[in-house]
Amino acid sequence: MKMKLLAIAVMATACGTNAFAAEVYRSGDTTLAIGGYVDVGVGEYDSSGEVKVHQVSPRINVAGVQDLGNGVTVDAKGEWALNYLNGGEQSFSTRLGYIGATHDQYGRLVVGTQWSPYYDVAGVTDLPIAFATDFLYENHYNLGTARAEKMVSYRKALALGGLGDLNVGLGWQGNNEDDYDDDGVTENYDDRVQVALGLATDMFTLGYAYSVGDVTVADTVEAESHAVSVSAGDYGSGFYGAAVFAMNDYVDGVKESEALEVLVAYGLGYGMNLIANYEQLENSETSDTIFSQAAIQLEYTITPKFVGFAGYQVDAGNDINEDEDDLWTVGARYFL
Repeated sequence: MKMKLLAIAVMATACGTNAFAAEVYRSGDTTLAIGGYVDVGVGEYDSSGEVKVHQVSPRINVAGVQDLGNGVTVDAKGEWALNYLNGGEQSFSTRLGYIGATHDQYGRLVVGTQWSPYYDVAGVTDLPIAFATDFLYENHYNLGTARAEKMVSYRKALALGGLGDLNVGLGWQGNNEDDYDDDGVTENYDDRVQVALGLATDMFTLGYAYSVGDVTVADTVEAESHAVSVSAGDYGSGFYGAAVFAMNDYVDGVKESEALEVLVAYGLGYGMNLIANYEQLENSETSDTIFSQAAIQLEYTITPKFVGFAGYQVDAGNDINEDEDDLWTVGARYFL
């Protein structure tokens, strides 16, 4: 995802995960919208090796925006993941929930569960529907590598004239205890901070992000990550290329790790987008490959609100076990 000017970002984040969120209420300078999407696919989409009907990442959100005048806009958003194929007690789970305030000159402040400044940099490859950038989501709520739980963030875009825009992001998460693996082990996450810097021009983006904070399981360790990224073009329209590289300590379940994702996409016209990507996660201490995988995917925008997709991901092997799981899927996504 390219980093945008803050004025544009407010509307994008408040109005939903796509540009077609339905406005259900407007009164003066206040609007309320419902957005999100549902998707279904058929294929081998998990390690079971069975062909099944599956979902990818359906969600629904409610967002409000109010112009307070004097250059200040306030927005709020709640978003929930949907489990509509299995149902039961976990039909809904929280993805996002925050209140934000944006000033024309002073930047944007957001408090709540949100996409992090780290993700502004590292998410440039996380665009295909079916397969991409799995390493960002390893305990991301606590570590803030994608959606960050209970975060305070600040962003500011600085115009550099002909050089483009410098985007600055800061994030902080307070102390939190949780056990997302249900293994009976208490995990204590101390205060975490992150900094993100990005240069955005009409031709390309460059980014760097840093995240750090103590984590206590049996011992206290410092979980930190450095991420750099580059992207060029527009995803879905002509050429788009992006790469992200991360160096981590105690982030991916090992002491030291390195993650790499490279993505190339080309919009063929008539709504068709052909995508190829490669992702690898390596244990830097032992030089063992934790996973490596490559995928080729096709997304077809039938209408602005209805997209078909197909993808095949090859397990390129690893040094952890001998199992290899090639995955494939064919499906559709409908935007609300």
